[in-house]
Amino acid sequence: QVQVVESGGGLAQAGGSLRLSCAASGRISRINAMGWYRQAPGKQRESVAVIISGGSTNYADSVKGRFTISRDNAEKTVYLQMNSLKPEDTAVYYCNADVYATGFGPGSYWGRGTQVTVSS
Repeated sequence: QVQVVESGGGLAQAGGSLRLSCAASGRISRINAMGWYRQAPGKQRESVAVIISGGSTNYADSVKGRFTISRDNAEKTVYLQMNSLKPEDTAVYYCNADVYATGFGPGSYWGRGTQVTVSS
C-alpha cells in the first residue's frame, strides 16, 4: 500500500533550526499533495505547511517567514526547513500524503510523527 515515514525531529534552542524529512513509498501513481501537521499536548492537530502537485504552497500564519516546505518529486519526499524556532513550535510533527495508489485508488496517509522540542 502506501507508507509515510518522517525523520529529523529533535531538540533545538529558541532561534535555532531543524529540518524534517518525509518519504512516501509504495504503489503511488500520483501525489496530489503532501504536508506537515503538528499537535502540541492538549491541542488539536493543525496544518503547518502543505505543497500541492502544481507546486503551490500554503503555510499557517504562525510559521510564515520561518518555515519552508519543499519537495523532491523523484524521491516522493518533502522537507520542512524550520528556522527561528520558538518554544510554541514544540509539538509532534506529522506528515500526510494525499495520493493515488495503484490498486487502491485515492487515499490520505499519515506518518507516525516526529517530536520537535524547542527550549527557551
